[in-house]
Amino acid sequence: MSKQVSSPEGPLTIVRDVSLTVRRAESIAIAGASGAGKSTLLALLAGLDLPSAGSIVLAGEQLERLDEDGRARVRAEHVGFVFQSFHLMPSLTALENVMLPLELAGRSEARPAASEMLARVGLAARLGHYPRQLSGGEQQRVALARASVGRPAVLFADEPTGNLDSATGERIAQLLFELNGGSDTTLVLVTHDRSLAARCARVLSMDAGALREDAPGAGARAAPGHA
Repeated sequence: MSKQVSSPEGPLTIVRDVSLTVRRAESIAIAGASGAGKSTLLALLAGLDLPSAGSIVLAGEQLERLDEDGRARVRAEHVGFVFQSFHLMPSLTALENVMLPLELAGRSEARPAASEMLARVGLAARLGHYPRQLSGGEQQRVALARASVGRPAVLFADEPTGNLDSATGERIAQLLFELNGGSDTTLVLVTHDRSLAARCARVLSMDAGALREDAPGAGARAAPGHA
């Protein structure tokens, strides 16, 4: 697949002839410098954007054949997101933020499931706190709990440690890989941090929109089936 946009200088190709298969429960890092096209590729894989050419299949659905409502349904049922900016609802408590995707999906067990997930990321004592009352690391843990509470098939993480100090970033990284290994959730991680990327089973390098596969990462393990 490829993604091309218009620019004052003419057509600009951001993602160039990428072919990628991700297996269920696999961990993949997409690494590269700023402007290489990593975040655009992530948005395409998640159905937040559409390719100019080619096809994307997520959870058995061909995304470019769906309208926006259809793609939103696929994301709600199968996908979790963690971003560099936490994207928490400021008017909701930590518990309410994590409950939100379950409530939108009509799940009756939203409160106990959200409480359990917040405890799992070490925030059992922060359920009633609002984002402004939490540190950056705590906010990212809430965001990770919210992304994971529905046990998604795929967790997309875009520079999840980029706004955090090294110690806090390490804690978030540990949680990401624990969730990947313990819940059979596929992890697709975009990062410019090569040491973080190397912890994934596969490392892909992106440069000027093109993707190549590096040597297997430190987290390489068998992955059953397809996502």
